[in-house]
Amino acid sequence: MDFALSPETDALRSRVRDFVETRIIPLEADPAARDAHENIAEPALQRLRAEVKAAGLWAPQMPVARGGLGLGPVGMAALYEEMNRSIFGPVCFNCAAPDDGNMMLLEKVGTEAQKARWLQPVVDGAVRSAFVMTEPAPGSGSDPAGMMRTTAEKRGDRWVVNGTKWFITGAGVAAHFLLVARTSDDPRRGLTCFLFHRDDPGWEIVRRIPIMGPEEHGGHCELVFEGLEIPDENRLMGVGEGLKATQIRLGTARLTHCMRWLGMARRALEIGEAHVRERIAFGTPLAAHESVQTLLGEAAMQIEIGRLLTMKAAWKLEQGDFARKEVSMAKIVVADALQQAVDTAIQLNGAKGYSTDTPLEWMYRYARQARLVDGASEVHKMVLSRFLAKEGRDFWGWGV
Repeated sequence: MDFALSPETDALRSRVRDFVETRIIPLEADPAARDAHENIAEPALQRLRAEVKAAGLWAPQMPVARGGLGLGPVGMAALYEEMNRSIFGPVCFNCAAPDDGNMMLLEKVGTEAQKARWLQPVVDGAVRSAFVMTEPAPGSGSDPAGMMRTTAEKRGDRWVVNGTKWFITGAGVAAHFLLVARTSDDPRRGLTCFLFHRDDPGWEIVRRIPIMGPEEHGGHCELVFEGLEIPDENRLMGVGEGLKATQIRLGTARLTHCMRWLGMARRALEIGEAHVRERIAFGTPLAAHESVQTLLGEAAMQIEIGRLLTMKAAWKLEQGDFARKEVSMAKIVVADALQQAVDTAIQLNGAKGYSTDTPLEWMYRYARQARLVDGASEVHKMVLSRFLAKEGRDFWGWGV
């Protein structure tokens, strides 16, 4: 790998960095800029989205023909990291979950008609989307192929859906939904992916599940399906290819989580470092104390390890590799690095770090989900163990 960004990508990275620093970070301290769920309020969001579009920085993960910047995973990694130096950043660029993962899946596997109807409005920022897979026990969790209980039964040219889903991110404000349901008992080809609209009858949101917060726009909701009818033309990919669709989506989406989390981890450490340079204790700045230097050095090193793993995975994806090992490694390490960085910054700030005077307590609560979302860390370690057992010494290699 050559870790140097192309001049064009680095110029975009610098522009994103400047936009976040001057236009988005200042809003974090304005209570009026936050909604009831501690995310950026809709009026401020729409204003900033218009500015992002005018600046030519909109949706870097989408092709130029769709109004994006046409960047691959390596360029995305550089830009996403800069965006999430602000807790409000990614959604302003239309790069927040779950929309970015849904956009990438639809762009890759949707028909042209499906892209026009279901993808382009999300790319434009006209609507939001949700990915509907997780279920309450004993239903679909980390093992959707074996555990999914929601069914889709073919009746004529339509599919009838029944079941319950929960922790569906963004469902409260989404208009376009990607649903995975069981269509047969085949252990590998028993799931199928469908598209439906929020106005379609036969389903409802029964609650917005309370969480530690803060929340993405639309929260994390529980959905009940009682006879939702979906035309076969709104089936995404082939019958029985729902697990494949899920894997295609989550491969890159897991990595975009890492890209964003690295930006948040860096920002947390910046807040901690700024405080210890100014705070005097026992006659010297805290930054001069060896114990403080050890905390900062360890956290900074873990962030850099996460950056290298993330960029290697992005590079392999760009070479056409699935990068399953590399994405799992990055997901595990970056989730831990984020929590360590934020915890370190809180410790260095003392009581101020535990208060709402800085964004650190917001980040701390947000960071705890990182070891759970898009596959718990334990599941990713299990995946790595399987690769090790299968590949032996070939587990470690260079290139693709």
